[in-house]
Amino acid sequence: MLNKEEVLAQIERNVKICQKCRLCKEATNAVPGEGNINAKIVFIGEAPGETEDKTGRPFVGRAGQLLEKALSKIGYKREDVWIGNIIKHRPPQNRDPLPDEIEMCKPYLEMQLEAINPVLIVTLGRFSMNYFIPDGKISRDRGNVIRSGKYHVYPVYHPAAALRNPTMMQGFLDDFMGIPKVLVKIENERENIKDTTDLTDQDDGQLGLGI
Repeated sequence: MLNKEEVLAQIERNVKICQKCRLCKEATNAVPGEGNINAKIVFIGEAPGETEDKTGRPFVGRAGQLLEKALSKIGYKREDVWIGNIIKHRPPQNRDPLPDEIEMCKPYLEMQLEAINPVLIVTLGRFSMNYFIPDGKISRDRGNVIRSGKYHVYPVYHPAAALRNPTMMQGFLDDFMGIPKVLVKIENERENIKDTTDLTDQDDGQLGLGI
């Protein structure tokens, strides 16, 4: 059986040779995603932009620079988290990804998240949020933790949108500052569930009290 690192490396190789949809025909490089494969937090954006297409790396343009600055404000570096997109090739002229393109790329991100198993998924922008929360609305749901299957999802504005709109910029930064508290809360809830399960598993209903 492959370990986590091998699984993610195989997914990356598959992404780089993928020809499932029209996007690969015009893109320069696939952008599989990168970062700490043991990260508690993953950041998922919409699709690669021009700089990302040239480099094959996610969030390395102006939006990526803002993301890194925001990470530093909460005590993280880029190397501490994992960063990816729902789409692995750049749409022409940075247009919105089409439903069939999202569907074709879906298995890659699903397998990546399954391997990483993050505590928290921070979605960057509307398309990423709707990937996990189809009926979500970014202006309403941003800055709130929403359960999607086994994952905890925390939507924030896309950094590119924040760069274009001062109001969104403030909202983006405000929501970002809440990430550490959200992470602690989720981890505490998990620990409480684990403790309760451990107690329930004790023999004879003694709850581990030595009675």
